[in-house]
Amino acid sequence: MTIEIPDAPSARLGDAWRAIGTGRANLSLRRDFVESAALAQDEIGFRYIRGHGLFHDDMGVVRLSQGVRRLSFTYLDEVFDGYVELGLRPIVELGFMPVLLASGKQTVFWWQGNVTPPRDMAEWTDLVTATLRHLIDRYGADEVRYWPVEVWNEPNHPAFWQDADQRAYFELYAATARAVKQVDAALQVGGPATCPDGDDWVRAFGEFVAAGDLPCDFIATHAYSSGPAQHIPFGVYQTLRPPQGLLDQFTMPRRVLAGTALAAKPNYITEFNTSYRPDNPIHDTAYNAAYLAPVLAGGSQTTDLLSYWPLCDVFEEEGVPTSLFHGGFGLLGRHQLRKPTWHLYAFMGRLGDEILALGHDHLVTRHADGRLALLAWQPLGGSDDGAYGSAPASHRLSLSLPVGPAPEVAWLRHRVNERAGNAWTAWRDLGRPPAPTPRAMQWLYDAAEPMVEHGTAPVAGQRVWLDLTLERHEVCLVEVQPVTPWRHEGLDDARLLGQAV
Repeated sequence: MTIEIPDAPSARLGDAWRAIGTGRANLSLRRDFVESAALAQDEIGFRYIRGHGLFHDDMGVVRLSQGVRRLSFTYLDEVFDGYVELGLRPIVELGFMPVLLASGKQTVFWWQGNVTPPRDMAEWTDLVTATLRHLIDRYGADEVRYWPVEVWNEPNHPAFWQDADQRAYFELYAATARAVKQVDAALQVGGPATCPDGDDWVRAFGEFVAAGDLPCDFIATHAYSSGPAQHIPFGVYQTLRPPQGLLDQFTMPRRVLAGTALAAKPNYITEFNTSYRPDNPIHDTAYNAAYLAPVLAGGSQTTDLLSYWPLCDVFEEEGVPTSLFHGGFGLLGRHQLRKPTWHLYAFMGRLGDEILALGHDHLVTRHADGRLALLAWQPLGGSDDGAYGSAPASHRLSLSLPVGPAPEVAWLRHRVNERAGNAWTAWRDLGRPPAPTPRAMQWLYDAAEPMVEHGTAPVAGQRVWLDLTLERHEVCLVEVQPVTPWRHEGLDDARLLGQAV
């Protein structure tokens, strides 16, 4: 069946999807991360970036010497300067707890972020106040007012907030939100940055904010779709729920807070991915890209900010990776090795802003100059009563596209699937070397490039018919450009050897 794409736009794509995570802030000082971020801005163009550990001790913000305490913004400035120079605005996640301010010793991750409440709330709010004033002094109030200030990370999970103590978090939020507004009433502050299945927390948070008449400029939550971890040495496997489960999580805050004072607040998904583990091989695959294509296409219409977690495999929550491919979250592997999900984002960056159609396997857009750009993906199989599974060997998509009064169009197609644009399968072919040689790395860089095809098609009735066959787990970008052939006197391709067709 051919799907007829309407000529009138139904919505705008917008920039909600142009947000990315970093791991922890200190990693933004690494050369590999800096080069990865520069590449991302060149090929994709993110607007916001978020990471943990702004106040972790490896950032050296809270210092003590000979009984004298001092705040040092040396590393913080270097990190944020780098973001700003690349055109990125930080989402300022306030956490984790500096050891000198902590009430306990519980930590999370290999790098031991302290997740206990402050021993003295005034010490904590003094830190927050001084940090925000420093940021305003350095970057200007007009700029910092665009930077969302997020209070903590996933306090409804006992690994990230001691005992997942809701009352203690609400006290932290109340004191922090007031401190933020005392610095500048126009700064954005929000929470509760809950992990999945945080409906009750979000509801209780809304009630707490309303009862205390507390500042709250946005609601932040996180979304993942994986099941329990099935551990292997240095890795895990997990089942996945269908992509609609992620889309439902994106809209959860608005459903839960409907009819409340917070119902109309911006909805920020400050973390999302398939698996919540940084050592799940699914992240390296074309399956991951095909899975997330409808999530990215549809989620951009239901949220105000949608931040993929994270940019690259410069990431150490479970320790230093032991292999080039290790199931890392990143869009990029180490040394800027592009993964299939990177290409999904790069394809999104080449779409137009006018949405003409959004279906279960396609997103058709138009640029301001009339060019069409569409994202297509193979829908993945699965059932409501079992694990989300694989897909057939191919998927056909037939579209009738409005192109206006032109005799023909030129089209360009970029393809990523199990063999094309897939460094992970090439790495398997090479025997899965943990640390590939320079020659093997070049092999992988070459294999990571999408397959590119091009051609022309006739226009009839100001429309063109496009018939696509997508291979297993394929995501592709097709750009369509109306053309009027120029006449060049004397040229005759049939006179070229090999061109007589």
